[in-house]
Amino acid sequence: MLDYAALPQQRQALIRQILHETGRAICTDLAVQLKVSEHTIRRDLHELSKEGICKKVYGGAVLQLQDSANFTRRKTHNHAQKSQLAARCIPLIKPGACIFIDTGTTNLAMASALPAELSLTVVTNAPDIAAVLLAHPLIEVIMLGGQVQKNIGGSVSGTALEQLRNIHFDQAWIGGCAMSPESGLTGFDYADCEFKKAAIRQSNQTIVALTADKIPGIARFAVARCEEIDVLVVEASLSREMYNAFNAESIEIVTV
Repeated sequence: MLDYAALPQQRQALIRQILHETGRAICTDLAVQLKVSEHTIRRDLHELSKEGICKKVYGGAVLQLQDSANFTRRKTHNHAQKSQLAARCIPLIKPGACIFIDTGTTNLAMASALPAELSLTVVTNAPDIAAVLLAHPLIEVIMLGGQVQKNIGGSVSGTALEQLRNIHFDQAWIGGCAMSPESGLTGFDYADCEFKKAAIRQSNQTIVALTADKIPGIARFAVARCEEIDVLVVEASLSREMYNAFNAESIEIVTV
């Protein structure tokens, strides 16, 4: 059996493996598992954070996800899982409501799956989502304008932000790049994340649908703390540990 106290490189390699497999590292658990002090584990996590592997949080660290591909390429990634999430989201939509649908490929899948008999007002900053909904017989579409950022597939400019602040939503469907109990919902594009924050402030209910590969994890910029998110729609493969941790933050968990 390896003496991890005397082998820092092997110890950090194992911690790196645990981060990639589970998405997080808890100092107390690792100290017991590797038979070293919590101070040693915190020092290891500090070294791994300098490599960009993780982000230190209270009591441990969360896997730092890498920036995803551009919007066009993301459409084909995890397509089946996104379609399943989209189908599970439909019953959560309030008929007759005014809702915001954020840019994002899972939200695009949801917009494409909206039933013909559903009457709504949908506000979106995503041209692809607006185009899909224009063919819907009972949905009024409000498109927020301004320059479209190709990497995120939507407009987050000052024009769109000013329009957003003049509308109050019953529900906001917010996209994200990563989420963890410690850091909440996070993203890679600063302007996009600030736009999402504004949409959340304008909404009575915030709903997030994420594929399991984004949980747990952390991206560069904050979008919302866990207590600001009302409902999380996620695949049933979400670990019991994560389920309980999000549930403890009073998030309603809806699984596919």
